[in-house]
Formats: sequence, C-alpha cells, structure tokens
Amino acid sequence: MTSDTVELAIADAAREPAPPSGQPVSPRAGAAPAAGRVARLRADEARMTALRESWRALWSSRLLAWSAGIAAVAVLGFGPHRTALDPPGTTRGFGRLGDLLAAPVARWDSDWFLVIARFGYRPDLAPATNARTAYFPLYPLGIKAIALLGAPLVLAGVLVSLIAFALALYGIHRLVTLELGRGRGLVAGAHRGEVARLAVIVMAFSPMAFFFSAVYSESLYLALSVGLFWSARNGRWMWVGILGALAGATRSTGLLLALPALVIYLYGPREDRPPDRARSGPAPPMAGKGRWARAGSRARLLAGALRPRYRLRRDLLWLALLPAGVLLYGAWLAFSGGDALGPFHAENAWNRQLVGPFTGAWHGVVAAFDGVRQLLSMQTRHVYFPLVGGSPYVAAEHNTIELAFLLAAVPAVIGVLRRLPLAYGLYVIAAIALPLSYPVKPEPLMSIPRYLVVLFPLGIWMAAWLAERPRLRRPALALSVVAMIVFVVQFSTWHWVA
Repeated sequence: MTSDTVELAIADAAREPAPPSGQPVSPRAGAAPAAGRVARLRADEARMTALRESWRALWSSRLLAWSAGIAAVAVLGFGPHRTALDPPGTTRGFGRLGDLLAAPVARWDSDWFLVIARFGYRPDLAPATNARTAYFPLYPLGIKAIALLGAPLVLAGVLVSLIAFALALYGIHRLVTLELGRGRGLVAGAHRGEVARLAVIVMAFSPMAFFFSAVYSESLYLALSVGLFWSARNGRWMWVGILGALAGATRSTGLLLALPALVIYLYGPREDRPPDRARSGPAPPMAGKGRWARAGSRARLLAGALRPRYRLRRDLLWLALLPAGVLLYGAWLAFSGGDALGPFHAENAWNRQLVGPFTGAWHGVVAAFDGVRQLLSMQTRHVYFPLVGGSPYVAAEHNTIELAFLLAAVPAVIGVLRRLPLAYGLYVIAAIALPLSYPVKPEPLMSIPRYLVVLFPLGIWMAAWLAERPRLRRPALALSVVAMIVFVVQFSTWHWVA
C-alpha cells in the first residue's frame, strides 16, 4: 500500500461527495464606499503604475510558460513513464485536451498537493501517508476551498497560484518603490524609474518562474513573504504576525521570516515613526591610543551599532504569532494521531539529512565536479558518484545545473547586502542556509533553483543592476526567458526540474 493509492485500496471506501454548486452571490452592501475606494485607487499614480506593470508581466509570462509547455507535449508527447506519485484524477485522466492543458502546471510535487486536497493527510493511515506531512497545509487548503465551488482540483490549484502571484508582483513593485523613496542605496537617481518595472519582469521571467503558475506553493509563499516585508516596513505589526503565521503554514521556511521582521522592528527602516535613537556617529580617531584603549573604543562602537534604534513597545507582541502556523500544524498532526514533528521527519523520504551549516554547499561542489567528469567521460559503465537510481547522465546534469544556480546567487546575495536594508540580506542568507544545511545525499543541492526563485530580494537586486546597465537588459532577459522555456518543456514532459 503506497501513499498515492492508500485511500483507493480501502475496500468500499466512501466516495467524496460532489462539490456543491456555486450559490448566487448577493449584492454587497456599501457600494458607494467601494466606488470611493476605486476612485482613490485610480487617483494614486504609484498604485496604478504598479497594477499596470505587474499585470503586464503576469499575463505575458504565464502565456509564454503555458504555451511552451503545451507545445512541447503536443510535439514530444507526455514523456517517459515515471514512478513518481501520480494517482488517477490528479494530473491525468481529463481527456486528451485536459491532460494537455494540465501538463505545464501539474507535475511531480503537484500530485502531493492535489492528493492532500482530495483526501487530506490521513495520519490514521500511517505510515503509508507519512510522506504527505512534508507538504504544509495552507496551499492544499486553498485548493480545497476553491474546489468546493465546483472547480476541478488542478484548476483550483492554478487559480490559487495565479492569484497569489499577481499579489506578489504588485507587492514587489510597491516595495521597490518604497525602497527607492529612501533616496539612497538601491540605485543611482538617473536609473530609478526603471527598477520597479524591471523587478516584476525579472521575477516573472526568471528561469524557474513557471512554478508560479504551477500547482506548487511557491507563489503563495512569495506573496506572503512580500506582504510581510511591506507590512513591517510600514509598521503594521498585526499584519506582520498574521502573514508570518500563514507563511509558516505554507512551508517550513516561513519560520525564517521572524528574523527580518525583528530586525526591521528594532533597527528599521520604518515608515510608521521616526527612530527613538540616532545612528552611531563616525569612529573617533584612534591614533596615539594604546592597544586596550583602541579595543575599548571598538567595543563601544560595536555596542552602539547593535543597540536598537527603536524602543520596544506592546506592538512587538504581534511577532509572537510568527511561529503559529508551524506550531498549529504540528499540534493538529499530534491530536489526529500522527507525529507532531512529522513534517521534518518526512524529509527522510527524500534522503535529506542534517549536516553542519552551509556544509551542503561543499557537497554540491563535489557532486557537480564528479558530474562534470561523468558527462565528459561519455560512458555509464563507471559512475563517479553514489547513484541511488536512474541515469548517471541525468544525475550529473542535475548536480551541475544546481551548482550553477547557487554560484549565480552569490553575487546577488552580496548585492542585496550592499544595496538593500539589512533585513533583506539576512533573510536571504538564512533562507539559503536552511537547504544547504539539510542536503540530499545523492543530490546535495536538490531544488536549490526553486528555493532561490522565491527570494525576491535577489530579483530586486538584479533589477537594480540591470537598470544601471541598459545594454545588458535585453541579452540578460532573453537568456532568462530561454532558460524558462527549456525548463518548462522539461517539466511538462515529466523530466525532473529543481
């Protein structure tokens, strides 16, 4: 009995009731206030610009990704048979046209979310269902909610992803505009007008951006993390707590959002009120001072730099909500007869193991080096690395590509630390540290490209970098678009990506 068929194997299992038909929506009260809000929105040029540019990036990038995936399946077929989780009625079984339309959006991990939305976690059927707990509940709950209105599960998942991605792009545009308003750091004045537009384009057309319209939780997590940063920058701490809790219920890395939230609370920059304490001034001259005097001066400077600029107030208590999503998920599993730490234990099914901080990066370098040797050898009789299964060429290709993505992220992380407020850089470093400290044995950097695509500060830095280099914009974006097409073609035809 396997996780994909456990419910189907139960004799005379009760079928799921048909979702109720949609009920007519009664007219909303307060039409006049709503009209007033629309009028104010149209009068706000910054918001209207964000709406226009994020909408343009959304529909054009999704049309390209979907068209490429459908064309690939139409020409190449549905790809080789895979042993991955894929029970009937999740990514297939919709007829020729339906299966074709689902190909670019429902593969691999999509099946897990769809199975959870259809059957639930079913901890009472453990251990056959233990692996499901690795997928956090908010996204499949969103799928289930829309499916109850009558939509097929795959369509419901796509709708959740598209709505979340639309909100994320709009939020990124607004957040970049806010950071530009600080007047320093992000980009020179002559290029400021292009950064927000380029930021949404970079995010929408990045090589792994096709996941944002697939039945994956990437777009939902991106929207929640962007919303948390926006709320923190504007001092809306209740929303910081709520959005952080929802992000934690979307994926385990949501816990890491507590770090930037706390940094912004204590050190800023914040738009809600001026700092209670000024920044430390320049260091006094140390020439002629003794060693101990110089050490004491440096210690005082460090203490002054670490001293919070904002005093603690009662609104700090909202940050206690940040771990609520993870804690409630674990508590529900425990009360349902499962393992409260099941989401973390379930990673063993993918051969993940906890090692030292960032140790996975070294393992990734070794694996990519051996992968290059395998590819150059043009033979499979001798394998240069431990192979769990499948083709040595495919494993070598994955390890090489994943290291390339990680190396490309290094200058971007440095750029974020230099140009954006400290909270952005610390968030990116923590989010990268987690998978690098928890690598997969045969493929240490597995899914690193997909983990990087939701780290929107990297996209903001890339947009600022391209804004200052007009001649490189088209070549860089064209290369990104080509890469996205290649990856969505592979994904649609059941080849593992990220």
